[in-house]
Formats: sequence, structure tokens, C-alpha cells
Amino acid sequence: MSLLSLEAVQARLGRAIVLDGVSLSVEAGEVVALCGPNGAGKSSAIRAAVGLLEMTGGQIRLGGADITDLSPRQRAQCVAYLPQERRIAWNLPAVEVAALGAPFLSGADALSRARAALGEVGAGHLADRGVAEMSGGERARVLLARALVIDAPLLLADEPIAGLDPDAQRLVLERLRARADDGAGVLVSLHDLTLAATVADRIVVLDRGRVVADAPPIQALSPAVLREVFGLDGAWIEGPNGPLLAARRAQ
Repeated sequence: MSLLSLEAVQARLGRAIVLDGVSLSVEAGEVVALCGPNGAGKSSAIRAAVGLLEMTGGQIRLGGADITDLSPRQRAQCVAYLPQERRIAWNLPAVEVAALGAPFLSGADALSRARAALGEVGAGHLADRGVAEMSGGERARVLLARALVIDAPLLLADEPIAGLDPDAQRLVLERLRARADDGAGVLVSLHDLTLAATVADRIVVLDRGRVVADAPPIQALSPAVLREVFGLDGAWIEGPNGPLLAARRAQ
């Protein structure tokens, strides 16, 4: 049984169609990367999957249950969500921000889990510092800890490495991969195709709200898809740490 399935999902933002019959699934133990150009529907698919974007058609199931039959509390128990937005309104200590990811635990238990999650992402030393006093990369680690503080069976992350330095990108992707290796399902949107190919078991390519490929990385990002969707003339070569994309803008 899939932890998450979208079946022919349709959605709009105003008059614009942002999801046009999207179908995809996430199984336990796998990382699925959503790739596509800006405006392809990656964030919309993730927001729909957690019930934050209303469908106009199709069906979404979380853990086998229709999302429309689940209360917000039940959805929160099924899935952890890491949004792209990293703004935090109040200058709370990092440990309190991370603890917000455990709303169903007592205060003491939530703080204990939060400290452990901060340690997991290399931010244990930031536990008592206000998040407004942190760099963007440090704040990204705190928000990742907030998503990891509860061992939800499904984790959805929207552009979690955007704007981060290479070390922070590596750490975030390693944590997502580790969560999948421990049995969770992970759906993550990524712009960097090489990093997506390195971390993901499957890549779902979206373009103008439609799925154009859903396969293991090299097959999903074939020369034809690279050209048609991303405007690239490219091929994959084997690098020291996995596949590398050798590409240039298509003429």
C-alpha cells in the first residue's frame, strides 16, 4: 500500500490550472523527487498532498485513506511537511521552534524530542538561540529538525535546499535519505537535477501541471525529457559519487 497516492488530481490557483491530472505515489522506504521548471506544479502537488491546496478533481490518499475523510489532526499524524518558506514570525529559541513539530506530545517530551532532532541535523548548539539571530542555513536546519521531530511515516519537503551552501544541501539530503532508509516515504521537490539523481529512487518530472516522466532518475531525465522540459542538451556520465549531468542550453 502506498503511503501517498495522487490519482488524476486537478487543482487551480485563481483561474490558472496548476495541476492537470497529476498521478504519482510514494512507497515506504523510498525517496521520490519532484523536478520541473518554475511553474511546473511541484509546490502545488506537495501542498495538495497535505490538504493545503483544494482539489477540483481526482483523489489523494494518505496511508490508504481518502484525504477528504481525514481531520487536520489525522493528517498531521500521517505526514510531516517542510514548506519552502523559511520565515519565522517570532524570535523563539530554536528548540521551541523544533518542538512545534510535535504538537501531540507533552511540553517536556516535545522539547526532549526537539533537542534530539536538532542534534540529528548538526544544530544542537543552536538549541537556545533565537531563530531571528541565525543565518539562513542555520534556520533551515532548525526547520528540518521541526519536520523530523516526530517519526511520521511520510515526509514532504518543498525545495528544502534552495539557497543553501553545498554543506547544508548535503546534510539536508542525507537526513531525508536516512529517514527513507529507516522506512519512511519521502517526497521532495528539487531544482538541482544532479542532486535529485543522486538522492532519489524515482524522479517525477512535472511540466505545466502534468506528469511527463516517472521512473528511476536516469530514465526519467532522459535526453528527450531534458530537452523538451528543461531546454537542455545533455547526457548522464558516471561521477565519483554518482551520476553527473553534462548539459548545455539547447540551441
